[in-house]
Amino acid sequence: MNGNKNNKKVIRAWAFFDWANSSYNLVITSTIFPAYYSIITTTIAHGDKVSFFGISFVNTALANYALAAAYLIIALMSPVLTSMADHKGNKKVYMKFFTWLGAVSCCCLFFFKLETLELGVICFALAAIGYAGGFVFYNSYLPEIASPDKQDAVSAKGFSYGYIGSVILQLICFVFVLKPEWFGITDLSFPPRLSFLLVGLWWIGFAQIPFKVLPKGSPNFNAAEQRKISSGFIELQKVWRQIKKMTVMKSFLYAFFFYSMGVQTVMLVATSFGEKVLHLPTSSLIAVILIIQLVAIAGANLMSRFSRIYGNVNVLIAVVLLWALMCICAYFVTTGTQFYILAAIVGLVMGGIQSLSRSTYSKLIPQNTADAASFFSFYDVTEKLAIVAGLASFAYIEELTGSMRNSIIALTSFFILGLFMLLKLKRAEYNLIVCQTNTRVNNI
Repeated sequence: MNGNKNNKKVIRAWAFFDWANSSYNLVITSTIFPAYYSIITTTIAHGDKVSFFGISFVNTALANYALAAAYLIIALMSPVLTSMADHKGNKKVYMKFFTWLGAVSCCCLFFFKLETLELGVICFALAAIGYAGGFVFYNSYLPEIASPDKQDAVSAKGFSYGYIGSVILQLICFVFVLKPEWFGITDLSFPPRLSFLLVGLWWIGFAQIPFKVLPKGSPNFNAAEQRKISSGFIELQKVWRQIKKMTVMKSFLYAFFFYSMGVQTVMLVATSFGEKVLHLPTSSLIAVILIIQLVAIAGANLMSRFSRIYGNVNVLIAVVLLWALMCICAYFVTTGTQFYILAAIVGLVMGGIQSLSRSTYSKLIPQNTADAASFFSFYDVTEKLAIVAGLASFAYIEELTGSMRNSIIALTSFFILGLFMLLKLKRAEYNLIVCQTNTRVNNI
């Protein structure tokens, strides 16, 4: 695979995987589904309380718990899956499995109404598992297809494709949701449910491009290990032992965990906050999320350029500090205009922090290692556990205090912890450079 690094056709095909599945992230987790879910689960008789298999929840808290459970399942599964993929060199098989799981689950959301709440929430969770599971293997391709000097740009390219593809489908769905009369639609629940179906079809359709072009993976087969049920966790422990000796890598993972708790939660609850707390109309929320996606394209590429000038860690420190300040501002937001301005700033740094985090980690992985998928398993497990912790704490605080605003305080603390860890990372990076310099001087 080394000879095929930086192949434009392969990189473009890899980026199309983001094009395919980012429609889920925009339509299902960020715009139409949260608004539709909040509307149909808020009733005159029960307010924002719903019954899920006989247990009462605040509607938005239930959705966040479902997402947290989905990401916890992926965090537990990915060590086994990535180990198997490393040994057999068939990670594309797993990408296909999770893609089909996510796409079919989105299609099944077409049948989601209040009377089928349990089905809807389960399919919502399964779609999240499909999305997150596919990304485990998608991310692990980055060091295989791009050399270290190209990984920032290639990572940004993937996110850019994702934003563009998702916006195109969102606009199509937007027409059905806002102008159902153009198509003779009288059932107002039909346009959003149709959107969920279109997401599934778009997802599985465009995923065929990377499935056709990407290599199946770099084999590192070990029959004895493969027979062990626990081999995935053994592999993960082996990688962790390597990481513990890599001071900068370990510091980065700690920082990434804390600021991801904030970033991912903000992205997943922003629409619910706007609809439930600020009572903003669905059409306005969808429009502003679309603007965020377009701004995020520029943000991902801008951060890539800044990283070449100022270094990855310095840019991450600045971006995380900005995220913390935005959370503080969000606590005091009371009007739609304030929310939209804040959302535009979020869009600028949203794609940048995701893209830069992935490429930074990719650079820290030992080059030409056969365990690339297992190393990225650490990255993905860290991110998934961060999402679980972030969503669960957000939902719990909302249920406990009755207000999403109080949950925002927790998000702010996550970013501050992440910022503190990044500063420690900067110090560790500096100490490593000094140590290497002294070693060279002594050798001379």
